[in-house]
Amino acid sequence: MEKTEILKVEHLKKTFRLSLRQRKNEGGVRVRTAVDDLSFSAYKGEIFGLLGPNGAGKTTTLRMLATLIKPDSGDAFIDGKSIVAQPYEVRGKIGFLTSELKLESFFSPNYIFDFFSELHGVPKDIREERKKSLFARFGIDKFADVKLGNLSTGMKQKTSIVISVVHAPEFIIFDEPTNGLDVITAKAVTDYLSELRGEGKTIILSTHIFSLAEKLCDRVGVIIDGRLAALDDVAALTAEKNLEDKFFELYSEVAGDRQ
Repeated sequence: MEKTEILKVEHLKKTFRLSLRQRKNEGGVRVRTAVDDLSFSAYKGEIFGLLGPNGAGKTTTLRMLATLIKPDSGDAFIDGKSIVAQPYEVRGKIGFLTSELKLESFFSPNYIFDFFSELHGVPKDIREERKKSLFARFGIDKFADVKLGNLSTGMKQKTSIVISVVHAPEFIIFDEPTNGLDVITAKAVTDYLSELRGEGKTIILSTHIFSLAEKLCDRVGVIIDGRLAALDDVAALTAEKNLEDKFFELYSEVAGDRQ
């Protein structure tokens, strides 16, 4: 069956100027390259994982795809729309969940859901139906009018997830979606990601958890020092060894090339 390409990433690069304190810690280097000539594609109805250690460039990549920051060079196209030239069109097509999303503690899940639904222009009848379904799915309905500041970490994460999909986007970006969650909440999140894939949604997620990538992802791009060290179907990457062993093999090769 022919795959439908939803995302095309072409030679993305992003650098950051370091502060004086950072320069001292990094031997006087003034600029850090976070993402370096990154290219890959993602297809309709798949979960594509960016797997790598902290600081590898995963979050920077996802923030560029979500049009929160601009690349220094290169481009990416989501359903044909350029993140550089058409950021507003891109934002209307995507859902984005990141640990950097800080919801005001004095608002309730009910209020936040309605607020973001209105931002995305979701009609009231559809909003209410979608809210009822998502809140029940994640057990938020019992806490719908409780201030976020009084909710558990897991419930806050669940609220963030449903807010990221209030407009039922076809393309969803999740940055470390299970980070810091207890096993019960993490299972609820991973089950939901699988359901979204079953609905034909395209999901890009970053993670440093090998078991999560191996369980969820159809394809994985291993990113080290801002570059792709490998990109393949999970089944192909794990044909001879598990994903963790494969990663450390690649990491050793990169480390050897630095010397």
